[in-house]
Amino acid sequence: MTEREAKLAAPPGFQLPELGGPDDGFKAEPQTARRLRTTYYDTADLRLARWGASLRHRPGEGWTVKLPEGQAGALLVRAEHVFSGDGRRPPAEAVALVRPFVRTCRLSPVVRMRTLRHPVELREPAGSRLAELADDEVQVLDGRRVVTRFRELEVELDEAADDDLLEQVVERLLDAGAEQGEPTPKYLRALGGRERALGPEVVQPEVDAGASVETLLRHDLAGGTLRLFRHEAGVRTGEDPEAVHQARVATRRIRSTLRTFSKLLDEEWTDRLRADLKWLADLLGEVRDTDVLLERFSGHLAELPAADAKAGRWLLARLAGQRDDARRRLLGAMASQKYVVLLDDLVAAAAAPALLPGADSPAAEVMPALVAKPWKKLRKEVRGAGDDPPDHELHQIRIRAKRARYAAEAVEPVIGKPAGDFADAVADIQSVLGDHQDAVVGEAWLRGAAGAGRRDAALVAGMLIAAERASAASTRDGWRQVWDAANRRKLRAWLP
Repeated sequence: MTEREAKLAAPPGFQLPELGGPDDGFKAEPQTARRLRTTYYDTADLRLARWGASLRHRPGEGWTVKLPEGQAGALLVRAEHVFSGDGRRPPAEAVALVRPFVRTCRLSPVVRMRTLRHPVELREPAGSRLAELADDEVQVLDGRRVVTRFRELEVELDEAADDDLLEQVVERLLDAGAEQGEPTPKYLRALGGRERALGPEVVQPEVDAGASVETLLRHDLAGGTLRLFRHEAGVRTGEDPEAVHQARVATRRIRSTLRTFSKLLDEEWTDRLRADLKWLADLLGEVRDTDVLLERFSGHLAELPAADAKAGRWLLARLAGQRDDARRRLLGAMASQKYVVLLDDLVAAAAAPALLPGADSPAAEVMPALVAKPWKKLRKEVRGAGDDPPDHELHQIRIRAKRARYAAEAVEPVIGKPAGDFADAVADIQSVLGDHQDAVVGEAWLRGAAGAGRRDAALVAGMLIAAERASAASTRDGWRQVWDAANRRKLRAWLP
């Protein structure tokens, strides 16, 4: 579930205002006070706290993992996952969700606290619950000794509630004397800033036109690493196919940077990291490719008569089974030591890539010549393709376009708009040929499924093949126009 909440500080003497009046649009119902005992687990160097995540246990509630998602004003939005279990050790499912942050380190109790909670439920006039307002008196413990205390107000919206309700309640609490600051989770308040003193594990340095080769590479590698880490939990839970897509893009972006700028990096270090990233990217790709086909086929089936669409569901079920198999292989790999070591290597690469001498040179002087190489290979591939290239050659052009785009995006922070415009133009080529490749792969899969399935499903497969052929023909007819339009624009003046 996604947790939407706001946190406020309650100064000494603060009293909750009257809520749930005739003009409020909701009812306020005080509940019985509860005493909570909470233990937070982390590594010795507080990796969870430094990433904005937490793992806790409460008797009667089990284990809770909170992962950072974002913040909008006073609203703190976090992904929350709850698991049953006693307090002896965190369950494997909970540990898996925080694995990218913990990696090879051990989890152990770091903070213990007692909380006296005075909850107030906010309900619609008809009775459905909208939110809970918790007035918490917190004691942070060292053994039996209380080392610090604080009082916190927390308004947490239920799934059906509108964000406007939170703003309304927060405004009333502020008017009554509550204090608004950073919406800091209890765990971080209990740490008293120890995680800030250690700093984030992965830092994306600021970059301007005068940045060095080292700074730009660290910026780019950190960006790819952060992208992978932020979507890792979504890959594990399988709740959103976009998480797999973004994780795959992250691995490809990092590999592209290592390839394009290999002349600036230690060869052995680069080759090993690229190989390990390819291993992960291929596993993510197996899942992502079936997700794409499921979406395409579902769209085609929606346009068919009901009887044919019903038969087509057998095809979707067969493809979904393949996706489940691919997902099991991916999750098995993510449980391996090889994967954990790769994550450690990415964190290290973002902090200190294995650079060769000259890393202090200006990136704007050194890197455009390296970006020009994938562009020249793309242009050569297009020139040799002829008037009617086979599908595999169009796929190769797409791969070349993607490499040229990623290379330009990597240097955009120092080159600026010219590199961004160039990357956008090449992305248009990549996009149209990506659609073509999806159609080609879709037709090939349908042909295989049609020969192994029921007669009615084979008939529907033929209809879907016709749709994929039409899509492939459209992109085949149009890709040259996209290429010519991009090639006519004066986008390459910054390249040597």
